[in-house]
Parts: sequence; C-alpha cells; structure tokens
Amino acid sequence: MAARDPYSVLGIPKAADAAAIKKAFRAKARTAHPDSNPDDQKAEERFKEINKAYELLGDPDKRARFDRGEIDADGNETAAAFGGRRGPGGFGGGGAGFGNAGFGGGRGGFSFEDIFGDADSFSDILRGQAGGGPRRPARGANSSYTLRVSFLEALNGATKRVGLTNGKTLDVRIPPGSESGKVLRLKGQGMSGPAGAGDALIEIQVDEHPLFKQRDHDIIFDLPITLKEAVLGAKVTAPTPHGPVTLTIPKGSSSGKQLRLRGKGAAFTNPGDTLPRHGDLLVTLMIVLPEHDPALDSFAEAWTPAGTQDPRKGMV
Repeated sequence: MAARDPYSVLGIPKAADAAAIKKAFRAKARTAHPDSNPDDQKAEERFKEINKAYELLGDPDKRARFDRGEIDADGNETAAAFGGRRGPGGFGGGGAGFGNAGFGGGRGGFSFEDIFGDADSFSDILRGQAGGGPRRPARGANSSYTLRVSFLEALNGATKRVGLTNGKTLDVRIPPGSESGKVLRLKGQGMSGPAGAGDALIEIQVDEHPLFKQRDHDIIFDLPITLKEAVLGAKVTAPTPHGPVTLTIPKGSSSGKQLRLRGKGAAFTNPGDTLPRHGDLLVTLMIVLPEHDPALDSFAEAWTPAGTQDPRKGMV
C-alpha cells in the first residue's frame, strides 16, 4: 500500500517551515508512541507512518524532490525524476542542492546529526549529489521518545528501563543534573534502513518535586520553623535531595532568612572540567505560628519590645 501524503500525516500545510515540521513530528510521535499505547497495533502503525513522513519532510532535499513530484511519499523515484532536475540546486543547475537547505545556521535550524545521525552520512550524500554519482543507501530514520523521571532521579542520576519500537528493552543511564529538554542519543536504536538503523532520541521530562525546585545549578526550598526556634536558635533536622542533615538555625532568625549549604545542589561540568561541580542548596526559613495558642496570645499582649521596632519603616 502506498504511503499517505506526508503533509497530511503530520497535519501541516505545504508552506510549513522546518521548525513547524519538527514541532508537528514531535507532537504526533508522542501521542502515537507504543509506550503510551500498549498492545495497540494501530498506534504502532501510526508511529511508523509518522516517522516515515518526518524522514521525508525533515530532509530539505527529499522534501524539495517530493514537492516537485520527483519522488513519491515512499521515497521512490517517479517518472518526473527521469526528465532531469533543472535550475538552481538541481543536477542541471549550479549547486549541489544543499546551499540554502537550512542545516545548522540556515533557515531550517536542523543539525546534520538531527537529520542524518552523523556527519559522515551527510558527507557521503553530498559527495554523491555534487559528483553526479549514484545516491548511497540512507540510514533509517531516528525514533523519538519522551522519558519522564522524578526530580531526584534527574538530580542524582538514575538508570531507567526503556522499551523501544524495534522491540528491544534497554537500561538508559540518566546523568546527574539532567534537566527537562535534555536529549539522550542511543546510536543505532532507531528505525532500520538500507545503510543501518537510525538513532533513538530520548527527551528527558523531569517531574516537579513537592519540596525542592531547581534554579540554574542551585536547589531551593522553604524550611518551616517554629517561633521558639527562630527566637532562640536551634539545631533541626532538614531534608535535602541527598538525605537529611542537621541544620543550625541562628538565634533571632526572621522569615525569609536564607541559609546556604555549599555543594549540595545539582551536578554540572564546565568546559575543561575533569570532575563534576555542584551548585548549592539554598534554604529559606519560614516561621510557622500555631493556629491558636492562648499562652502565646497572652505573651504577645503583655510584651513590650525593647527599643523601637517598625519593620515597615520607609515602605510608605
């Protein structure tokens, strides 16, 4: 059965740019992914169809040939292809067909690796085009996945088992300090093709944590303390992403006071680093009063602060 029109498969107009094509592909691939539709043969077929459409439209040269009617939706040569390709960018013109295709810094914004998997594959195709020689077999399309991980798994690193559309199940290592949007590439685990399989691209999505939030490489969270602990100071047990620690609350602490635990944040590396660095853990103290404490009410009514205290001075 002939493949459906790739524009219809991805639900985009023929005038769509490269960014819109990639966005539509990701959205469609996520909803049809077999992991989200277990035991659904139709979903698996839709997923393959979506990958096939993106393999054609995600390659500017293939897309241009399809739009000119030189190849069909399956990528096969049509009768129009044998009449010669004329004009700029064709075999009869002055370019190899990639001059304005939008790779890297061009209009489309795709990298060589996104489309061809590695630079060698791109160079091989380019040499075949420019020299007029036969087109070499192409690698299979890349397969895209979304992997949800917990906040602590992303922060501390973890190993997650992933089922791929090629039937394999792999243990994927999540590097410490991973953030949402990070893409892990598994070489040769994508769709099969004449010159080998493409890659599996796994995009990390980090779930929120009820206590901790990440800001750059620092981890921040609010620590509730009692009025007595704030006034007199105390040693309290506080949670951290790496386990509980004993924290010293300075005497006379106000709500909003921030304590810094160095090296207790997210892991990261700078260019030239041989070992990972870590951000800090920023703890904001928050005084929590009891809902109703008659003794505290009586104390506050009778209490006369030493000196003059106006915490709102200068605000109005």
